[in-house]
Amino acid sequence: MNRTQLITTMSVFVAIGTLGAQLLWFPAGIAKAYPVQHAVNVMAAVMLGPGPAVIIAFMIGLLRNMLGLGTLLAFPGGMVGALLAGYLYRHFKKKIWAVAGEAIGSGIIGALFAVPFAKILMGTSAGALFFMPSFLVSSITGAFIGWFIVSRVKQKNVLQNI
Repeated sequence: MNRTQLITTMSVFVAIGTLGAQLLWFPAGIAKAYPVQHAVNVMAAVMLGPGPAVIIAFMIGLLRNMLGLGTLLAFPGGMVGALLAGYLYRHFKKKIWAVAGEAIGSGIIGALFAVPFAKILMGTSAGALFFMPSFLVSSITGAFIGWFIVSRVKQKNVLQNI
């Protein structure tokens, strides 16, 4: 994949993640749960690798915040999940490891990162157990949606050029 194709593919993922956030989300305490973000993380991790997946997660979080569609918690949740999903997929070469990486990265590690992040930037003094249930529900749901989509796309040989 050349640089132009990579940037174009990344842009499509950013668009899907940003627009999908407006279509499918649910409130979860101080956070908003966006399973589409997590689905995109898994798809990008499998198709493009950890680096591009993290950049895509950052851009989705940035655009959602600029458009008033998300909270600052999109950054620690989305980016850590994308990184771990991409790393585990690259290491084990199994899509289910990308799902596990997204669930653990966003649902657990992202929730832990959200605690100081929320305290410093949002003025909220909630503990990790406050964020973890909503982060886990969103990341597990989205990760399996992403796994389902990337499994079907790969079966149809659409990704052979990638």
